[in-house]
Amino acid sequence: MVAIIDYGAGNLSSVKKALDYLGAESEITQDKDKIMSASHVILPGVGSFGDAMASMAERGLVDTVKKAARSGKPFLGICLGLQLLFESSEESEGVEGLGLIKGKIVQIPRDNGLKVPHIGWNSVKINQKDGIFSGIDDGSYFYFVHSFYLKDAEPEAVAAATEYGVGIECAVQKGNLCATQFHPEKSSKLGLKLLGNFLSMSE
Repeated sequence: MVAIIDYGAGNLSSVKKALDYLGAESEITQDKDKIMSASHVILPGVGSFGDAMASMAERGLVDTVKKAARSGKPFLGICLGLQLLFESSEESEGVEGLGLIKGKIVQIPRDNGLKVPHIGWNSVKINQKDGIFSGIDDGSYFYFVHSFYLKDAEPEAVAAATEYGVGIECAVQKGNLCATQFHPEKSSKLGLKLLGNFLSMSE
């Protein structure tokens, strides 16, 4: 069973629909036991870094999410769910993230002539061609919606990158821990392929 973590700040229904389409049993849940007993865990996210961490804390889920991510089971962060894996974000100064990977979450510059937030399809340079990117061609397009991005992550963890006025580290893979800045559930066939790859992962 796939646990989709409900901390009150995620776009959960689209993720659930994508998993349903793939034939995966999944549940949107705040239940700590269900999260820890699930075979796979997804941390979605829409909204601000600070609000998401506060919502997670209010529900007593911070330690549970950390434990699930460190448990060895496949764990996938999506959009804000990627940013939350890091120590902090320029979006919410003074707010601690989950601190599971080292790197910076910074704002997309607003002086480069490009619209912020970045909304739309971008081609992705794939650095790690296994795991969630298995069978996906370098340069494939995925759908993004974000104003903040990952920069200077641990080099061995950066699975893919893109460009939007600046270089954006748009996916990470570190053992069982995976995350994408783009939305695979909104990225058509290739997004479903990526989710299918995630579902095929095991401890």
